[in-house]
Amino acid sequence: MWSPDIGRRLLVLAALAAALPLGGCFRPLYGEASIGGGSVEAALRDIVVDPVPDRIGHYIVQELGFALNGSGEAGKARYRLSMTVREQVQATIVNTTTGSASAATVLVDVDFKLVTVDGGKVVIAGKAYGSASYDRNSQRFASLRAARDAQIRIAKTIADQMRTRLAARFATGT
Repeated sequence: MWSPDIGRRLLVLAALAAALPLGGCFRPLYGEASIGGGSVEAALRDIVVDPVPDRIGHYIVQELGFALNGSGEAGKARYRLSMTVREQVQATIVNTTTGSASAATVLVDVDFKLVTVDGGKVVIAGKAYGSASYDRNSQRFASLRAARDAQIRIAKTIADQMRTRLAARFATGT
């Protein structure tokens, strides 16, 4: 007699048996680097981030500096990361009585390019995006601080995206 319980167990067993050969295909992201040997973390420490003149760019550069080399050890400066940052603020909610915006969204997109220092060969180029909302009110300095907090949240998000993409590039070599 066939029981649904036995069928379910056989199905799970078949799925595990099919997944077993794939167990060796996965490699940890922060293992050995395919580009240049060594570890991915050591390769990330070798990246020098170019400064960006505006405030949001400064926040992104600071977050990347910590994300790529939080150890404090100086790298060999084998790679240079340059960025173009674009920021846009959109008023999302407008008070119909006063005609002023009561909330806003900061949108940031970054074009980045990682090149080798010695030859200028492009290792990776890409885009990163981030957005954050904040409340505006009649207190000007509170609104300004809320906007800066939104920029800092975006900078952390973009730095995390870029670090993950760079680490994946160093880990896979593609």
